Amino acid sequence: MDRGTETGAPPSRGAEESAPAEYAAAGRIPLAVVVVDREGLVSHWSRGARRLFGASKEEALGQPAVDLLPVSGALPDADDEDTTPYGVDDGLGPDLESSLDGRLAYRAAGRARLAVPGSDGDRVDVLWWAYPLVGPGHERLLVLAADTDVLRQEGDEVVVERIAPGFALHTDFPGADELARRLPEILPSMSVGESARIVAQILELGYPVLEFSQNDLVPVTPDWGVPRRAERKARRERAARAVQAGEPLPEDLRDDVEDLEHAAVRERLEFLNDVSGRIGTSLDLSRTIIEVSRAVVPRFTDVAGTYLREQVVAGEGFPDGVPDTTTMWHRVALEHTDEPGRWDDVVPVGEAMPFPAHTPFFQCMTSGQPVLVPRISEQMGHRIASQFEKRDIRPLITGRSMLVVPLKARNVVLGFMILLRHPERVEFNDMDRVTGAELAARAGLVLDNARMYTYQESVAETLQDSMLPQIPPRMAGCDIATRYLPGTLLGRVGGDWFDSVKLPGARTALVVGDVMGHGLNSAAMMGQLRTAVQTMAALDLPPAQLLRNLDDLAQRLGDTYLATCLYAVYDPIASELHLANAGHIPPVLVRAVDGRSELLDLPTGAPIGVGGVPFEAVRVRVEPGDRLVMCTDGLVEVRGEDIGVGLATLCESAAHPAASMDDACDTIIRALNVRGGRKDDVALLMTRLNGIEPDDVAEWRLALDPAEVGRARAVVREQLHDWGLARLVDSAELLVGELVTNAVRHSHGRPVELRLVRGETLLCEVDDDDHTLPTLLSTEPMAEFGRGLRVVSTLAREWGASRTGAGKTVWFELTLPRRR
Repeated sequence: MDRGTETGAPPSRGAEESAPAEYAAAGRIPLAVVVVDREGLVSHWSRGARRLFGASKEEALGQPAVDLLPVSGALPDADDEDTTPYGVDDGLGPDLESSLDGRLAYRAAGRARLAVPGSDGDRVDVLWWAYPLVGPGHERLLVLAADTDVLRQEGDEVVVERIAPGFALHTDFPGADELARRLPEILPSMSVGESARIVAQILELGYPVLEFSQNDLVPVTPDWGVPRRAERKARRERAARAVQAGEPLPEDLRDDVEDLEHAAVRERLEFLNDVSGRIGTSLDLSRTIIEVSRAVVPRFTDVAGTYLREQVVAGEGFPDGVPDTTTMWHRVALEHTDEPGRWDDVVPVGEAMPFPAHTPFFQCMTSGQPVLVPRISEQMGHRIASQFEKRDIRPLITGRSMLVVPLKARNVVLGFMILLRHPERVEFNDMDRVTGAELAARAGLVLDNARMYTYQESVAETLQDSMLPQIPPRMAGCDIATRYLPGTLLGRVGGDWFDSVKLPGARTALVVGDVMGHGLNSAAMMGQLRTAVQTMAALDLPPAQLLRNLDDLAQRLGDTYLATCLYAVYDPIASELHLANAGHIPPVLVRAVDGRSELLDLPTGAPIGVGGVPFEAVRVRVEPGDRLVMCTDGLVEVRGEDIGVGLATLCESAAHPAASMDDACDTIIRALNVRGGRKDDVALLMTRLNGIEPDDVAEWRLALDPAEVGRARAVVREQLHDWGLARLVDSAELLVGELVTNAVRHSHGRPVELRLVRGETLLCEVDDDDHTLPTLLSTEPMAEFGRGLRVVSTLAREWGASRTGAGKTVWFELTLPRRR
C-alpha cells in the first residue's frame, strides 16, 4: 500500500513538504485505504492507514474496523461542533460508523472526526469515501480516507474554505482511461482477480472526487510521496536491457541494477512466505490439494494443474519405486484465470492417465527436478495433446510458458504441478524455476503430512471397525441398538466397546467396557478383553465370576492398563437381569409401565486390572417392554462438570418416547453430545427386554432310558403341531432324537431335560449332567459313531454346546417358516 500514482511528474520531497495546497488543487492526496470483510473485520490496511490512524498492518488485520476507526462525530460545516448531530454533515449518505458495521447498501461519503492515536483527546478531521462490494470474495466494504488539514491550509493560512468528498463518473475528467488504469494501484497487495473486481465496482459507483468551495470537482489521485511504481519498473527494465546488451550503464541507472536484484529476491521471498501461510491449514488431504493449487494462481501462474500418484490418492501408503510409463496419475485439482468452463470439460478433475516418456511431465516425475518450457511450440503442443483421446487441448496450451514442478517428500515423487502462463504474460525464467522448486518442496511436505495423517486415520478406522462387533438387531427375547462415536481429538482409535453373546436357555449376555486411555495400545487391550469376555460368556460363567476371571487375565497381561466393565445377563423366560459391575457407570432401566427411568443401584466394584477385589452380582426383575441403557463415561462425562449432571441427562433422555430403538439412541446422543467438551470415545448399547411368553416355552424331563428317545420325538411332534409349525416336524424330530440319544447314553444319573422355545427361531436345548462337550468328527463310511452331530450340523440353522454348573447344554436352531 506504499505505492501510488500521481497526476503529472512526481514532485520532489521538498516540494511535497512545502506545498500541500498545490497537491490539493491537483487532487494528489495521501490516502488511507481500508478493506472490511463481511464480518466487519479489517482484511486490508494500507501504509497510509497506518500513518493516519496509528495502527500497524499486523495490529489491524483481522480486527473490528469500528475499533480501529473510533468515530466521535461528524464534522459540521460550522464551528459549533457540539450542536450538529452525528451523521448529518453533507447529506451524502449514512455515517461512517454505520458503514463500518456493514450496514452500507450503496456508496457513501462524508467528513468525520476521529481520535488521534497516542494523544489526549486530540481529534483529526478526515474526508472519507465508502464503497459496498459485492461478489464471490470476502470483501464487503472499501473505505478511503484523507486528512483535511493537508487540503485546507498551507502553514497557518487557510487556502480552501470548504472541501467535501463526492463521486463522479471517471469519464467526466480528462484522461479518464489513465485514471481507470491507475486505480488498481490503490490495492497493490491484492490478487489480480480481487483488485479487478473492486475497481470495476468503484468505476460503476463513481470515481472519488474532491468538491471545493467554488464547486470545482477534482478526481482523487493517491500520492504516497514516493516515486511511482511504474517509473521504478521502467528504470529497472532499462537497467536490465543494458546489462543484457553489455552496454555501460548511465549514471542514473547504476543503483537500479542492485535495486532490481534486491526487488526480485524480495518479491520471490514474499511470494514463498505468502504461499507457506496459505497451505497446510489442515491435515485434510483434499483441502490441502486445493490450497496448494490456489496459492499460485494468479500471482505466479495463470493455470495450475495438480497430479498425484494413484497410491497417494487411494491412501495405500507410501508409493514404492520410480514412476514409469505405466504409473497412473490422478488429476486432483485445476485452478485457472480463464473464463469458467474452458478447462473443465477438456481436462476434468478426477481423471487418471499415464504419461508417455517423451513428455516433459515424464521427465519431471522421473528426474524429480523442475522442467521449464519457455514457450510451448505447435509441435510440442501436438505431442502433448496426442495422449488425450477425443479432446484437443492444443488451443489451451500452445504458445504458453510452462513450468512442471515435482511434489516430493523423502526423495519420492508423490505428484507434480503443471504451471502455465498466458502468452501475453512474461515467460517463466530460471529464477521462476528456482522459485517453483522451492514452492514444490514446501507443497510436497504439506501434502505428505496430510497423506500420512489420512493413511493413519484410515488404518485406525479399519482397526476400530474390525474390533467393534456387528450385533444383530434381534436376539432371543430382546431387541438391540448400538452407537459408537470416536473421540473428537484423538482420532477413531479408542478402548470403548460393547458386545452381546448368545447363552443357553434363550438368554443373552450384554457387555459394555472401557479401557482407560486412548490410542492403539488401548484399542489392542480392548480387543484382548473383548475376546476374553466372549470366551468366558460362552462358558456360561456367572457375571461376578466372569469379572473375577477377567481381572485375573488383565493382571497376567500386565499392569499398564485398567478397564471398566459392566456385564449383564438377560433371561427372557424368567424376566430377570443378572448384573455385575467393575468400576463402570451404572446402567439406566426405563420401565415400560409408566415410562420412568432410574439408575440401577449396583455394587460399583473396582476396575479390571486392579486385582484382589471381589465382585458382586445382583438380580433385577424386569417386565416385557422395559429398556436397558448401557454406555461408557465418554457420553456423560465432561471435564470440569459433575458427572451427576450427565447421568441425570442420560436418565431424562433415555425415558423420552421414540418411534424405534435407533431413534431412542439418537435422542440420547443428541441430548448429551450438544453439551460440548466431549473428547472421549462413546459406546452406547440399548436393549428392549421383550421377554418370552410362557406359551412359547415347552419343557420335559426324560428318564435315562433309551425308550425315552421315542417319547421325546412324540412330544416335540405334538408341540410343533400345536404351535402351527408342522413344516418343521420332520427336521425337529430327527435332530431331537440325535441329541436325546447322546444325552441318555452319556448322563451319569440326573434326568435329561428337553426344552423348546418359539421366538425369532425355533430353539431346542437338551441338558444332561455330563461335562464333556460333544465334538464334530470326520466319519468314515463304515464308522459306527459320530454321525449324529454331522446330521445336526447339516440340517440346523445353528447349533452349539456349552458347559453349565450341572453339566452341559447342547442346542440347535431351526428357521421358522414365513407367515403367509
